[in-house]
Amino acid sequence: MAVKNIKEEYAASAALTITLASLASSITWIVGRESTEVDNSTNKYLDYLLSGKITVGTTPNAATQIRVYAWGLMEDTPTRPINVAGSDAGLTPTGGQSVIDPLFKLAAVMSTVDTTSDRTYWFGPLSIAVLFGGQMPKRFGVWVTHNTNVVLNATGGNHAIWVTPIFATVEA
Repeated sequence: MAVKNIKEEYAASAALTITLASLASSITWIVGRESTEVDNSTNKYLDYLLSGKITVGTTPNAATQIRVYAWGLMEDTPTRPINVAGSDAGLTPTGGQSVIDPLFKLAAVMSTVDTTSDRTYWFGPLSIAVLFGGQMPKRFGVWVTHNTNVVLNATGGNHAIWVTPIFATVEA
């Protein structure tokens, strides 16, 4: 019997729909913006790599943070937690930090924010499956919040969050 190799492969990267231009600051990281939902229930990718760039506005405070969280669903019928919509929308999780901590997985923290205006901060790539204990949720999305004390850069193209699906193939 011939030995077969299993190889990791990548599908095309895609930008998540999330409007980060002029996102207001939230001193307690409670107010933010959620992305459209990624539905993995059909393709059943083994993982997604998450990466992105976020650009601060004019004269941000030093020693502040930009946080990227992921949320996931395992249910067949998508009953989203709290007031998550699964669409590109503002999101202030009902219940505040006590709800955020158990439901949202902290994916990336850009904690080197300084006072430089219009600086772009990059993150990733990082594994969505790892955030959820090694298993991909059927559906997931991201939520971004920051406490830079200014709105994020107003140009939409200065922000982007991408996902790259990962799957396995068996060589003949």
